[in-house]
Amino acid sequence: MQLVVGLGLLYTLISCSYSSGFYLPGLAPVSFCEEGKDSGDDCQAQIQLFVNRLDSVESVLPYEYDVFDFCQDDQEKRPSENLGQVLFGERIESSPYKFSFMKQKTCQKVCTKSYDTTRKEDQAKLEFLKNGIQLNYQHHWIVDNMPVTWCYDVEVDQKYCNPGFPIGCFVTAEGHPKDTCVISAHFNKKNTFYVFNHVDIVITYHSGEDEGWRGARLVAATLLPKSIKHINKDSPTCDGPPMEVPGDFKGNLDLTYTYSITFEKNNNIKWASRWDYILISMPHTNIQWFSIMNSLVIVLFLSGMVAMILLRTLHKDIARYNQVDQADLVKIPPQPKNAFISYEEAQEESGWKQVHGDVFRPPRMGMLLSVFLGQGVQISIMTFITLFLACLGFLSPANRGALMTCAVVLWVLLGTPAGYVSAHVYKTFGGEKWKTNVLLTALLCPGVIFADFFLMNLILWVEGSSAAIPFGTLVAILALWFGISVPLTFTGAYFGFKKQAIEHPVRTNQIPRQIPEQSFFTKPIPGIVMGGILPFGCIFIQLFFILNSIWSHQMYYMFGFLFLVFIILLITCSEATILLCYFHLCAEDYHWWWRSFLTSGFTAVYLFVYAVHYFFSKLQIIGAASTILYFGYTLIMVLIFFLFTGTIGFFACFWFVSKIYSVVKVD
Repeated sequence: MQLVVGLGLLYTLISCSYSSGFYLPGLAPVSFCEEGKDSGDDCQAQIQLFVNRLDSVESVLPYEYDVFDFCQDDQEKRPSENLGQVLFGERIESSPYKFSFMKQKTCQKVCTKSYDTTRKEDQAKLEFLKNGIQLNYQHHWIVDNMPVTWCYDVEVDQKYCNPGFPIGCFVTAEGHPKDTCVISAHFNKKNTFYVFNHVDIVITYHSGEDEGWRGARLVAATLLPKSIKHINKDSPTCDGPPMEVPGDFKGNLDLTYTYSITFEKNNNIKWASRWDYILISMPHTNIQWFSIMNSLVIVLFLSGMVAMILLRTLHKDIARYNQVDQADLVKIPPQPKNAFISYEEAQEESGWKQVHGDVFRPPRMGMLLSVFLGQGVQISIMTFITLFLACLGFLSPANRGALMTCAVVLWVLLGTPAGYVSAHVYKTFGGEKWKTNVLLTALLCPGVIFADFFLMNLILWVEGSSAAIPFGTLVAILALWFGISVPLTFTGAYFGFKKQAIEHPVRTNQIPRQIPEQSFFTKPIPGIVMGGILPFGCIFIQLFFILNSIWSHQMYYMFGFLFLVFIILLITCSEATILLCYFHLCAEDYHWWWRSFLTSGFTAVYLFVYAVHYFFSKLQIIGAASTILYFGYTLIMVLIFFLFTGTIGFFACFWFVSKIYSVVKVD
């Protein structure tokens, strides 16, 4: 029965990895009709194209669409953005590309931008555009809430659809073209910029005529960027040579932006599965399937071994201790040799019972540990709920900014369990400075994260990046923190201090026991360093895809796998910490409180090392500002992960220690 339930859970989680056929309320389909046949909300003719920020894999600094001096909409309309979109730096606005459903257009002019390099203002605009081409900045357009993709062949019979397209390409003075120059063999002139000033847009729709509903629904939007020099800027024909801008260009320049649009019918693609052609073509998708399953098998095998060894050894220890306690060595007549092990022999073989009078002695810096545990519980619950909702499809890529918005709101509302756990643990440690405890719980870790975030935001603001959080949003975040999270933390701390302290199964001696000389592997630092290896081993594959989605601007959608890895991480952190804690107790080292937290928390150090490796081996980020931003945001991730994994390891170890000392009779 357990096997059937387990297989059912695994199937459900893997099924959650796909987003096809699952849309939620609030993401209802929009029907389009030909012009003259529209009827308001039921069916509309105008197709609105929105433009988003521009970003690059070679720079952490995104910029708004207007900064590059592209054609702008005279009647600019910004759709409302949620908190997650603002925090991620999305800046969506209407575009000047106007078209109606089923109305084909060929070489339609949008605008002409003229530059006179003798003027400093025009020269600065042109230099900024050329610098963006050098750094491979990419457009991100949106039609009917789905990205306009640039699809191209990567292998035989395999296409990759990128949810963005470059603003141009550059051939260096040595004749080395950028990757985007492979679009055309004509892009080969040295020290030359090719501006992609024309796009061929193809809108694919699903008609409702054959299915009994009115209008059509858009199921795909693709384009092909081109560089065309328009001889007649007033009446462009789109048959000229490439639009070349020499690297040392000086003089006057006219850049005319045009587009062509066609419509194609395809009733084989359903509206609910229209994201599939983007997500399935993402690179390394197939690799992730095999890698995650392989990692799952290895981790489950290792976890089974750890659990089996631990349980068998513990069973023998407990039976031996209870046998020694029940036997009266003076009154019982001589027994056959090896009938039972004497108390001294039991002490020599295993020493964890000898420290029963010190194992629950309050740790040093108990205040700080309790604060970390409170914040760790807050982060753990937030992560679990967010991943569970994402696995169910509530936080799909179609619902922009929902993932970050959900995480922030949950963190704010989970101040009560943070205050409760911190206060209750601190009271168990015998602490009495409850005011300091609750203030540190509410302000310490969030304050460090906010200070780091604020410094990164200052750099973004100085660089003029669109990712810079507006002042009003910062005020709103502070209001959520101090107006909701802090009062909830105080409320939880009140109930935590009102509750009785946790009763330990054994009494604590007044005089601390001397810890014997430890071997190398049972010393604190080697044990802590070894403790993070196994948990990191089960997440590093998934970590690669997460870093790709953050820094290489690839969509992440396999939340089913991520949730599965999250569960595996919980189990692995718990088992690795319990195993090392048992070895240390057997070596008669009873300082397990901080060690249990740091053993699993050390996984965050491996995460940071991997992030450094990823920066130097996978990214081509250049510039001091981008480097500082990368490591600044990475430190936030590392701190959150440290609190999360450390808390899991601590409570697993606390349960284990309480359990083994409660089942052994102690004189």
